[in-house]
Amino acid sequence: MARARDLLEETLEAWGYTRSGVIDELENIPADQFVFQPSPHSRTVAQLAQHIIESALMAAGELNRPDGSFQRRTYPEFIEEYAGTRAQTADKAALIDLLRKTHKEATSAFRRTGQGGLLREIVQFNGEPATRLTWLNHAIAHEEYHRGQLALYARLMGRVPALTRLIEGT
Repeated sequence: MARARDLLEETLEAWGYTRSGVIDELENIPADQFVFQPSPHSRTVAQLAQHIIESALMAAGELNRPDGSFQRRTYPEFIEEYAGTRAQTADKAALIDLLRKTHKEATSAFRRTGQGGLLREIVQFNGEPATRLTWLNHAIAHEEYHRGQLALYARLMGRVPALTRLIEGT
């Protein structure tokens, strides 16, 4: 029989799977390729990792803030408030370590806030209300989007993405 869990724990489990997948894709890319970008208008591998860290810190910070509102500041101001210069490195090992540490910090904060706190509304960037749990799911989807980009970058480098390798058992 399956154990009963609340929506928050199920959501955090899903985020853990996503974050592990991002880390797996980054570990699949050689450190000297963290400067790779498919076009001059694209982020590098390192910049994608930085963006994932910064966006997650911003989302966790605002979603766990009692008076949180995504209209309280501009996106760059939120990044400055919650991430500062924490992710400003292009070093593969440092970025992977930050992905692990910031995920642990954020999940702890969400557990302190609890499911009840995450069922409270927050004002989205578009001015419309949504539950904080909805926005946590949005943050997970955002991270999966960038995980897909990292897999594509790996393909463009001639590598097999980490998830494909896992599925194929190679």
